[in-house]
Amino acid sequence: MLAALGVFLSALKRGSWLGRRRVLAYAKILLILEAITFAFLIAGTHGWIVPLERATTTDFASFYAAGSLADAGTPALAYDQAAHYGAEQRATDPQIEYQFFYYPPVYLLLCALFAHLPYLVAFIAFELATLALYLPVARATAAEKDWALLVPLLAFPAVFWTLGLGQNSFLTAALLGLALLLVDRRPILSGLVFGLLCYKPHFGLLIPVALAAGGHWRAFAAAALSALLVVGLSVALFGIDTWQSFLTVASGSYATYESGRIDFAGFVSPFGTVRLLGGGPAFAYLVQTSTTIIVAGLIAFIWRKGLSLPVRAASLATGTLLAIPVVLLYDLMTAFIAMLWLVRAAQSGGYRPWQKAGFGFVFIVPIFSRTFGTAFHLPLAPLATLVLFALVLDSARRELAQHRGEPVPARVDPVMPLPERGRRA
Repeated sequence: MLAALGVFLSALKRGSWLGRRRVLAYAKILLILEAITFAFLIAGTHGWIVPLERATTTDFASFYAAGSLADAGTPALAYDQAAHYGAEQRATDPQIEYQFFYYPPVYLLLCALFAHLPYLVAFIAFELATLALYLPVARATAAEKDWALLVPLLAFPAVFWTLGLGQNSFLTAALLGLALLLVDRRPILSGLVFGLLCYKPHFGLLIPVALAAGGHWRAFAAAALSALLVVGLSVALFGIDTWQSFLTVASGSYATYESGRIDFAGFVSPFGTVRLLGGGPAFAYLVQTSTTIIVAGLIAFIWRKGLSLPVRAASLATGTLLAIPVVLLYDLMTAFIAMLWLVRAAQSGGYRPWQKAGFGFVFIVPIFSRTFGTAFHLPLAPLATLVLFALVLDSARRELAQHRGEPVPARVDPVMPLPERGRRA
């Protein structure tokens, strides 16, 4: 038994069994199973299998309703719960549960655009458009020209969480990923893209830390300018009173996230972990604040040292998920961007011990984390984010040792599963 366990752990450590063909084969199988399950869930939530007691909806109903209120000339009502709920009901069904809208008026610029379309058309158009933006960014991040990469990209379970919930995490991951791709070569353009993340401002928490620590002042200034421009445009179109309404609502939004109105099993952050395990809000905020400070310090150190772009980019993408309290399963799209950067880093010499096993864990966790979290209070998704950040720190440690001229252990399995072709698994 112990010998078998040792062989198993050794295989996980090396990861040599997880070659290109196996990665693609497993991803194809998973994608087919996910697509079938997704179709079944769509049928079930629309009452096509058994009658439903109450109509269901998605988060996109919140976006669409806010956009329709903006199109009607009353954007401030997006932050009035009664008016916003009424717009959701008109767009979908009178019996739906209310979906909150805590986004700044910057996001109304996009919501208003899609609200010109019929609801279902707008839903599909929004998800496909943002997915179409995300996929080329992901391919460029991996430095992979083979279109076969689309299979694992689409098979990542967070893709289906995003589609099923009608969320905007394709857009968030695409903006962050594109800005990171450009930060060294086109810093001003990178900063302009970073600034667009002000539509979801908490995801920009660590961006100033990284850019300032790394001395990327042109990107820093461009990001500030970009954010100011889109905020100014939203004020010009929707009025300052809309911003006042947003700030009033946003200041009380913590009650929604503390209360369990959103299932704690769906959280990825340390805050959600503590709440899922039964800890109170005060302790959850203490753990979250401590984590944020530590992660911010590590991000600053990594960017200050001028490590390779893959390590810096992966640190910022992963660190963001740890540093902010409101991060949900669909936001793991950003974690996939981080994984792709680490895969890119491995192309020059192979994978670190446990790295492939860690990637596999992060990849598969979104399938089970909600169920295990609800049933057993196990915070698998936050654990996956911690595992990914540990892999980032391991890569950073190795680079620092190389810079100091210290001997470092040889990497395991120099064969890359995605970029290299024609290998047997």
